Amino acid sequence: MIEILKKELIHFFGSLTGSMTIAVFLLITGLFMWVLPDFSILDGLYASLDQLFSLAPIIFIFLVPAITMRTFSDERQTGNFEMLRTKPVTAAGIVFGKYFATMILVVIALVPTFIYYYSVYTLGSPKGNIDSGQIFGSYLGLIALASAFAALGIFASALTKNQIVAFLGGCFLCFFFYWTFYYLSKLPVFFGKTDDFIQRLGIDYHYISMSRGVLDTRDVFYFIAFGGIALILTLMMINRNK
Repeated sequence: MIEILKKELIHFFGSLTGSMTIAVFLLITGLFMWVLPDFSILDGLYASLDQLFSLAPIIFIFLVPAITMRTFSDERQTGNFEMLRTKPVTAAGIVFGKYFATMILVVIALVPTFIYYYSVYTLGSPKGNIDSGQIFGSYLGLIALASAFAALGIFASALTKNQIVAFLGGCFLCFFFYWTFYYLSKLPVFFGKTDDFIQRLGIDYHYISMSRGVLDTRDVFYFIAFGGIALILTLMMINRNK
């Protein structure tokens, strides 16, 4: 698995994929947080990073599938996957190696946003007038959200040899599992406790819960189980196409 992880990271940063991913993420978040009116932190009355944590999931819906779209589709299209399977590495090692490489890239993209936190911390009146606990929980929520999206994107990439189809499929799956259950729960056919149960199936419910700064074991278990199921399905798909 370590060799696969190193191979993926070398590919990410040896091409424009890694640097462009980080640059696009920082550019979009920077524009919304500091430049564009009605969104800029400078126009707000409170010191917070709510703009970042409400905008990031929308960006991740497109950005994470853009990273994962080539993980398996490109390997199969070029014939490298067959050669990869001849090496002393298990199918699970291949899947988890690509998964953790994607997560490392996402975490690296998030690290420069700590500058936003420091800026808001400094600009607060008085200095430091910011809920650091909530922001810490929100960052953990973003990483958990990215882990779910990465698992879905890798699964979409394992379904096809076409990178564009893998990207669109990954975007659809991320969008579906993030928002669909929330809107389903609002239908009049669900009432009582059923609407709450339906809403809990969606990623957004658990991401928002973690963003409040309170770590609930149910939210952590949800993301672990969600990512695990998606990766197991990916492993089954790979073994099926073996």
